[in-house]
Amino acid sequence: MTEDVVRMLGFATLGSRLKRIGEKLQAQTQDLAVELAGTDLPTPHNPVLAALDRHGSSSIGDLARALGQSQPGVTRMINKMKADGLVEVFPSATDRRVSTVALTGKGCRLVEHLKATLWPAVSFAVADACAGLDGSLLDQLDRLEDALTQKTLSVRQAGREVPGWASLAPTRKERS
Repeated sequence: MTEDVVRMLGFATLGSRLKRIGEKLQAQTQDLAVELAGTDLPTPHNPVLAALDRHGSSSIGDLARALGQSQPGVTRMINKMKADGLVEVFPSATDRRVSTVALTGKGCRLVEHLKATLWPAVSFAVADACAGLDGSLLDQLDRLEDALTQKTLSVRQAGREVPGWASLAPTRKERS
């Protein structure tokens, strides 16, 4: 049997470990997007849509800060979403160097659909995978990674009534 070197090295490879878990979560979320929401929307676009839904029109710089991502990366996502008709981009009225992004009608309809299907199911399934985690961070990551391998997000949410998105998406005040 091959040794899982990334797991074995613990904190020395924490970044690689978190990336691996993140990739697994994104792949399983992508499967759920097709299964539940009937969309092949790339998983990384979900936070952009959620940010625009929560905060309204935003500059690309503000979106990058809200998502904790690089501005070039967000610009690439926005360009893809624009090509798909989900967002529109226009220059700021006060500073032509700044581009402002807004959801289109199609984007708004998709967000409402995702809030009714995908987003609550993912929230529920990930919470289920994380249930009962305790101990050190590395122990928790071991159990989370094992849980995601043993039972996908799709299996975790199948046949369960999932609460509405509004009850699952905490406000800033609730997270403080």
